[in-house]
Amino acid sequence: MRRRRKTKIVATLGPASSTPEKIKALFDAGVDVFRINMSHTSHTKLGELHAMVRAQEAVAERPIGILVDLQGPKIRLGVLPGGSRLLAEGEQVRFVRKVQAEDPNDIPIPHPEVFQAMKMRHTLLIDDGRVRIRLLTVKDYYADGIVVVGGEIKDRKGVNLPDTLLPVSAMTPKDRSDLDAALNLGVDWIALSFVQRADDVAELKKIVAGRAGVLAKIEKPKALEGLSDILDISDALMVARGDLGVELPLEAVPGRQKQIVRAARKAGKPVVVATQMLESMIGSPVPTRAEVSDVATAVFEGADAVMLSGETASGAYPIEAVQVMDRIAQSVENDPLYLSILESQRIAPEETTADAIMAAVHEVTHTIHARAVVCWTKSGSTGLRCARERPEAPIIVLTPLVDIARRLALGWGLHCVTTEDAQDLDDVTDRAARIAYQEGFARPGDRVVITAGIPLGTPGSTNLLRVAFVGPKGG
Repeated sequence: MRRRRKTKIVATLGPASSTPEKIKALFDAGVDVFRINMSHTSHTKLGELHAMVRAQEAVAERPIGILVDLQGPKIRLGVLPGGSRLLAEGEQVRFVRKVQAEDPNDIPIPHPEVFQAMKMRHTLLIDDGRVRIRLLTVKDYYADGIVVVGGEIKDRKGVNLPDTLLPVSAMTPKDRSDLDAALNLGVDWIALSFVQRADDVAELKKIVAGRAGVLAKIEKPKALEGLSDILDISDALMVARGDLGVELPLEAVPGRQKQIVRAARKAGKPVVVATQMLESMIGSPVPTRAEVSDVATAVFEGADAVMLSGETASGAYPIEAVQVMDRIAQSVENDPLYLSILESQRIAPEETTADAIMAAVHEVTHTIHARAVVCWTKSGSTGLRCARERPEAPIIVLTPLVDIARRLALGWGLHCVTTEDAQDLDDVTDRAARIAYQEGFARPGDRVVITAGIPLGTPGSTNLLRVAFVGPKGG
């Protein structure tokens, strides 16, 4: 099955989509990568969902990516006297380093690291930013502040500290346990939540040791300050607009989204735009016009993938949400402005042989109107470098490794096929043309552009560009 679009779709599995029938329907509707959120998933359920996706993969005979999203360190309030409290604008409040507050005037935060890191004039947000407090004094066991935006607070509501660099690992003991379970199953991507610095990603990369791709979720202002270093060490990025929209002014989020997408594209690494893309479809069979525009904007920007969360995990219309997203992406990619926007954002190739070859592939493909670009790859890097160029023609990735094919399911425009390594240069050309024909990308007489590395089968050695005609039976 080939997609009629280049932008990929990530869908979150949950109560509304956790049966073999629903997973098949979601894949048929257009899902390329399935996300499993470990905030709401047991290890037993993780194993069940993984097996269902792999069973669908076998039936569809197409590589399907599985992304496991680690929960990360979530800061929450403790237990309030009475369970809730109404805070008024201008009111002075005291936070205490306790699990439960006895004094009705105190607000407990049972996280010592928060009190170690907070400073005077820092902002503290409660319940997704609905309540905003500016800190006046900070001590080891308490902190005083003034309410800037009032409202009701309740037990265990989330706390955000946009100005504070917390001295905590991005992985909790729960995350480490979840990570072991995911890696033992052989998932394709691990998403790291609440990244603040490159060291957070380095810690995860060391544990993963190449067994999966590592995706850094950019959802904290501190991560934006170190975006370049985080991008250097990550395999992919996600614009996680939920917490990012809490910790940044809402009007700043679209600009930061463009910043993250363009930085990832420049680095040639996949970037996913996520959160509330078709939020209204949790309860409605049709999206709002603004949501359609939001998804379209991400596609116009050249994002590798767009993601659905609650829409497919717990919504009433999970299949319809994927179908809508698929139609939006196809419509944008068929718009005359789409290619001109991508072309205007093209980046000069780096001074490497592989990048020079890929820049040449882009020009040759455009000049001769090639029907497809065929990339032979073992590590996956050739496919990603080709996707970085955003060529007009579809990209067929040929690899002998099914785990690489699954991982590349996240990459823009990449149609992955598992096949044994080429035996010689004639095999490189003949099999590329035949597979382009068999997969429905080219017809007899069409031309395809082929890239590979010599010596054959050597990772990272892309140095060959060939143009081939597709024969009467594809050969």
